[in-house]
Amino acid sequence: MRLRNLTTFVKVARLGSFHAAAQQLHATQPAVSARIVALEDELGVQLFVRDKSGTRLTARGTQLLPYAEKLLAISQEMREQIQQDTPQRGTVRIGITDTLAHLWLSSLLQHWQQQYPLMSFELSCDVTPALVEQLQNHQLDLALMVTQPQTSPELVTEPLCSYSQHWVASPKLVSPQQITTTADLLHYPLLSFPRDTRPWHYLQQLFNSQRETPDVVHTCSSVASLISLTCQGVGIALLPTPLVQDELEQGELVIIETDQPTPELGFCCSWRLDDDRILPRLLADSGREIVEAPQQ
Repeated sequence: MRLRNLTTFVKVARLGSFHAAAQQLHATQPAVSARIVALEDELGVQLFVRDKSGTRLTARGTQLLPYAEKLLAISQEMREQIQQDTPQRGTVRIGITDTLAHLWLSSLLQHWQQQYPLMSFELSCDVTPALVEQLQNHQLDLALMVTQPQTSPELVTEPLCSYSQHWVASPKLVSPQQITTTADLLHYPLLSFPRDTRPWHYLQQLFNSQRETPDVVHTCSSVASLISLTCQGVGIALLPTPLVQDELEQGELVIIETDQPTPELGFCCSWRLDDDRILPRLLADSGREIVEAPQQ
């Protein structure tokens, strides 16, 4: 049972409003609703009734409230006691994919520095297969990376976030009207993340279904370089939408729609199962708070 969902439940119960709870939690109202639904699904009961008169607890919700408050109080006491009596010192090794580094690294590092001012952070930016290997080899304490179809039994993995993806290209290379199907993409140079990453595997599956292969595929591990190359008209790229939002707004890139929907790209937090320290989980939880917070 996730503490975040219990925190949201208590907020909604005390405020009597999903909207007010969302404001206090610095979250969107749909995110608050999703957390309550997840908690209700886990417990198998309905916790709130929402009608014209407002939001109120059901009998089961009223029964749950004191237990939820006790759990949250214990969790807070645990965090405060650990941080007060044994301040976290030393170095923590964190691996992060270039996509998340491009979007969130500055905010994450500033947040972690505020929480653990005596800690040093050793950051490593790499592709997900390399981060998984480094975790397994005890070279990293925590990894923020692309969610894998199969997770290693040696690792604890929890969801972090997910982003929509779009085919994007420079208007100097192609106009959106020139491409209407996936097969049309085959005749243009394509840009992608390195071999054996999840985006690269998706391209292989996509074009295998066409029974054709692209004429040219360039791969690169650097998000900044992929964006730059796409803007210069070197090729068409499938990229998470937040990465290229500025370029789309400025007209440097345009979205290419095809006859097949593009999948979302999910990200996760992961650490070793044999790591009995609480720090990796605390860092993962606070990282999730930053990533989920609405942008100002």
